[in-house]
Amino acid sequence: MHANTTLLSLFSLALVAATFSTPSAGQATTEPKQPNVVLIVSDDQGFGDLGCYGSSVIRTPHLDRLARDGVRLTNFYVTSPACTPSRGSLLTGRYPQRNGTVELFRNKAVDLGYLYDETEYATSAERVLGMDEREVLLPTILGKAGYTSGIFGKWDLGQLKRFLPLQRGFDDFYGFVNTGIDYYTHERYGIASMYRDNSPTVEDKGTYATDLFRREAVRFLKANRARPFFLYAPFNAPHSASSLDPRIRGSAQAPDVCKKLYPDLKTRYVTREIEGEMVEVPDAQTRRLEYLAATTCMDDAIGELLTILDESGLATNTLIIFLSDNGGASAADNGPLRGGKGNVFDGGVRVPCIVRWPGRVPAGSVCDEFLSALEIVPTIAAAARVALPAGVTMDGFDMLDVLAGKATTARDEMFWEFRKEQAARVGNWKWVSSAKGSGLFDLSADIGEKNDLSASRPEVLARVKARFAAWQEAMRQAEPRGPFRDY
Repeated sequence: MHANTTLLSLFSLALVAATFSTPSAGQATTEPKQPNVVLIVSDDQGFGDLGCYGSSVIRTPHLDRLARDGVRLTNFYVTSPACTPSRGSLLTGRYPQRNGTVELFRNKAVDLGYLYDETEYATSAERVLGMDEREVLLPTILGKAGYTSGIFGKWDLGQLKRFLPLQRGFDDFYGFVNTGIDYYTHERYGIASMYRDNSPTVEDKGTYATDLFRREAVRFLKANRARPFFLYAPFNAPHSASSLDPRIRGSAQAPDVCKKLYPDLKTRYVTREIEGEMVEVPDAQTRRLEYLAATTCMDDAIGELLTILDESGLATNTLIIFLSDNGGASAADNGPLRGGKGNVFDGGVRVPCIVRWPGRVPAGSVCDEFLSALEIVPTIAAAARVALPAGVTMDGFDMLDVLAGKATTARDEMFWEFRKEQAARVGNWKWVSSAKGSGLFDLSADIGEKNDLSASRPEVLARVKARFAAWQEAMRQAEPRGPFRDY
């Protein structure tokens, strides 16, 4: 399959139209009710950090239940090993190179110890960059079918008013607007970052972020149970905290009640020199403890959302999709995959994904088909019986029949380009050019990308690299989008 799947999108919509066409004489006239949609995203969660994906360590009972009630995807990819480009694709159905969000909207000088004051921050990259306003996001598409949309958690697609969720199709927003925060102060390296709708707020400073996103998502569900809704719950857990405190920075944060669930891991610190100063920082065991506990706390919040759907009688008519935005960072377990966040080995771009839709997706099933986050917008649009935006090239297709076991995937290739990282997957062949190493790998026999076959299969290498070059050219020929492209 070529990634430019406008024809596939039209085909999917034709199938949907046929499925829900006007009944002939003698047929029942009751049309199925539009499903509610819940899209849940974790932040930097490792491929192996779910009980249903094989972990015997992490406690994720509610996500494990979701997998038992739906389908667990094992061959599912995101478009970038970093959060902002990945999330941009998730909401547009388009490659980062097509929608223009190819890089993070963040200030990098803080990594060198430089702190911005409010005046400097107001004109910095992190503050002024955002996704191109011409891009059509999922809540705008669903709004045409009467959906009410809410987002509670990490936005990450721009901070200026014109880039905020309410200007991009959402009706309700509570969350933070950049790439990461301290879980309790809600600041990013000292800059207050929480918003309610279009306005900054410090009303909940001091309260654990996951609990706030849970509270707001529950409120949204209870307020909108009588109408079709789209709930987008992009948690920041288990991403590390963007804190000025060296004892916190570089680690996630979790409440003690969740850390007590992992008694074999202890909180410990080591002394290191940072910017000429000796400071205490969390050791590897502490980072792992905070990461696991933050994930479990997120899982508990997801469990409450599932309970609300059950108690409201909405569960059977709600499509739920859960995934991680990219591979896990240093505290995560991406096994059996190679690499992690920031690089294009599978550990950076193949992520856990679970889909539940009772009656449409078989419970307790596993899907090994090659699929991606590019499929999510076309799939949700088809489920909601709403047309995709005219004249907009989608890079994915409606995957519902694949998840239901009724069809094989239409995807046979995918491409990645992030900073100096490049990769292509064509069928089961994966070519990687990365700071972590390079090579050609047969994923059907080598999921860990350990055995470089470049020398023994030069003809395959040439074919895969040719497909990558063709994709690059297609992205160059696409209608240009900001903020990074010169046009």
